[in-house]
Amino acid sequence: MALVLHAGSGNKNAFKALIAAEYSGVKVELVKNFQMGVSNKTPEFLKMNPIGKIPVLETPDGPVFESNAIARYVTRSKADNPLYGSSLIEYAHIEQWNDFSATEVDANIGKWLYPRLGYAPYVAVSEEAAIAALKRSLGALNTHLASNTYLVGHSVTLADIVMTCNLYMGFAAIMIKSFTSEFPHVERYFWTMVNQPNFKKILGDVKQAESVPPVQKKAAPPKEQKPKEAKKEAPKPKAVEKPEEEEEAPKPKPKNPLDLLPPSKMILDEWKRLYSNTKTNFREVAIKGFWDMYDPEGYSLWFCDYKYNDENTVSFVTMNKVGGFLQRMDLCRKYAFGKMLVIGSEPPFKVKGLWLFRGPEIPKFVMDEVYDMELYEWTKVDISDEAQKERVSAMIEDLEPFEGESLLDAKCFK
Repeated sequence: MALVLHAGSGNKNAFKALIAAEYSGVKVELVKNFQMGVSNKTPEFLKMNPIGKIPVLETPDGPVFESNAIARYVTRSKADNPLYGSSLIEYAHIEQWNDFSATEVDANIGKWLYPRLGYAPYVAVSEEAAIAALKRSLGALNTHLASNTYLVGHSVTLADIVMTCNLYMGFAAIMIKSFTSEFPHVERYFWTMVNQPNFKKILGDVKQAESVPPVQKKAAPPKEQKPKEAKKEAPKPKAVEKPEEEEEAPKPKPKNPLDLLPPSKMILDEWKRLYSNTKTNFREVAIKGFWDMYDPEGYSLWFCDYKYNDENTVSFVTMNKVGGFLQRMDLCRKYAFGKMLVIGSEPPFKVKGLWLFRGPEIPKFVMDEVYDMELYEWTKVDISDEAQKERVSAMIEDLEPFEGESLLDAKCFK
């Protein structure tokens, strides 16, 4: 009997066993026409896994569920499989990274992604904690990969298969380039793995997510309708079919008020390109270009100062706090540019920022929907004041020292 894997064709947990099978020369057949919510609710499936979760592997000796257990079974189906290392300590390190991948990487990606997709309640504070935990995990992984091509030893092991499949969901669904660029060794590792022939055969061409999924708003449940008693109806005249062009069209989405403002001579995307592409002579090229482009009629500049700097006693927590704020500002990316600085070499660290917004005021929808806004004092920049204008230039440039202190971190929203 061939090994039969019950799961959908795009399930990242099923990929673990399928990739391990490719490396091991073990035949695993993916069941055809699997429908989540249907196939896994049948009596036959529930005999294999009573809680109906996927994947499940059918073997000659009985079913196996839980994706890492399935991947281990497939790997061990080949004697002396190099996917399990060549020594007891390598075996232990492979299992170490499998556990790390499940509890530190996969779990935190899920806590960030699933609420945004509507699979769990969305709580902003919980999301911030999940992102902070994920960054800590990826930071540890990045440190390890700085001096290692693979997780264990000098070739692909089961640890690499499990880790890559768990990272796959993050890269493909929510971890955009600006997020992963903080972890260059993880990026190098992931793209190296997914382009290995045995990975590519199962995963296909992998593309990185271009935006963080918006939070799904739950639709109100439909009102329960009472069944009406059947009435004898008199014969009705034949209804005239409504011509297609007369059918009610879906109502157009209301325009953002900022799109209704008079045109501005400042093209925000041109400024963002200039900022991103200027690698040398930044003051002479980018800063001068900014002031040449800036339109005080169409845009406004704002300083922000965090109100509770005395709480900023841990560096990575402070930086994660700023990172979470920038993620939640994603809804105004089309209308804003920002710089956030974490200042100081010793705690408590100061958080200060500079923001460019379309329009003469901070957009109302940003104030209403981004809860972090009220954690900052906002001051409109007076560009007729040369000192304030110079402060704007220094913040855009990440000039150090800034106001007499070193910069711990500088983040850009663009």
